[in-house]
Formats: sequence, C-alpha cells, structure tokens
Amino acid sequence: MARIAVPLLIGAVGIAILLSLGIWQVQRLGWKNGVIESIDQRIAGTPTPVPVSPTKSDDLYAPVILNGQTSGPELHVLVSHKKLGAGYRVVSRFDDVSGRAFLLDLGFVPLDQKDIQREVLRGPVEGNLNWPDDRNSSTPANDVASNVWFARDIPDMSEILGTEPVLAVLRSAEGLPNTVVPLPVDSSSIPNDHLEYAITWFSLALIWLGMTAYWVWRITRQDEQGTS
Repeated sequence: MARIAVPLLIGAVGIAILLSLGIWQVQRLGWKNGVIESIDQRIAGTPTPVPVSPTKSDDLYAPVILNGQTSGPELHVLVSHKKLGAGYRVVSRFDDVSGRAFLLDLGFVPLDQKDIQREVLRGPVEGNLNWPDDRNSSTPANDVASNVWFARDIPDMSEILGTEPVLAVLRSAEGLPNTVVPLPVDSSSIPNDHLEYAITWFSLALIWLGMTAYWVWRITRQDEQGTS
C-alpha cells in the first residue's frame, strides 16, 4: 500500500488541478456568452442620433441613425471575406442634416468594382458606431495615392474626407447601390474559445486518471509477482 501512495497522491493532485482549470473555463464561457449577448442586444437596439462626442469606451457598437446623404470621394479598404472573396470596404463621407459629417462604411464591393461611379446614398440610414481594430504589427502602410487602404484608420480617413473622426458601419438603408453588400457590425469576430479550452482540460484530466490507474496497476502487479 505504501508503494502506491505516491502515485495516488500525484494522480489526485494532477486531476484536481486539471478539473479546476476545466471548471474555470466553463465559468469563463458563461461570462463570455453573457458579454456577447449584451453586445448583440446593443447592436440590434433602437438607433438614435450620433452623440455629440462619442467615445469607444461609451459608444462602441451603439446603434445610430443618420439623415442626409453621401458626398465626395470614396476610400477603399482591401479585405478578404469568407463568402464574398477579395474586395474592398467602401468608406464614404456622410453629410448629416444636423450639419455634422461622419465616416460611413457602406460595405463590400468586388475588386473589379472599386472605381466605378456609385449613386449617392440618401438617408435615413441605420448603422453602428465602431472603432475597428484592423491594424496590427504586420499591416502594411496605406497606399493613399492609389486609394488602397489596409486598415480603417479613422483619424487619417476623417482628415482626408473632412469629417469628424467617427465611423458608422451601415446596417440597413433604402437605395443602397446594388453593387455594395453591407457588412454590418456583429459579434462573430469576438473570440470565444472557452468551451474548447474546457474540453481540453477535462480530457487531460481523464488521461491523467488513466495514467495514474495504469501506474498503480503496474505497482500492484509487481508486488503480487514478488510475493508469488
């Protein structure tokens, strides 16, 4: 019995640690699902006019309504969409009847429709405020001269189009040019891997249990053979 005490102790401690990590991930999964549900509810909420001074901390994904029309040149952000393929996000200036001007992300166009002339979009239109996190350490610099952007850099875009540094991503609008496919804000890009992590920890706990049982069995069998 003394010989199997150490394997049993190691097995019990290891299993307890792995199970606790799995339980923690299950708890994190519940928390993350609650966060995502709250975001989805906010995205689909009743739109209101753009706040006077919107901020990312207070107004991320806030539903807004714009009334006015697009004007001036477009900016094109190179993207690859799982279902639509390679193309561009079209970002335009939107002149609101309030006298303010905003950036409006109209949606997706294929590569060969980048430079075609599109009709003016007139409001009211609905969208969601966003501060996209498109840029990372490997994102190329924008080719402003060729109007090929690799990230929706709001300060630079607003300076070029003469708008407030505020971006609304179109959710719905009547009269949207049929060449443009809206890419509304949603929660699908929010990472939620806690279920996979929980399964991994619980699987490791089961493997640890099997290894412990095999270790104990080997010791017990050796003892039986030694006494026979």
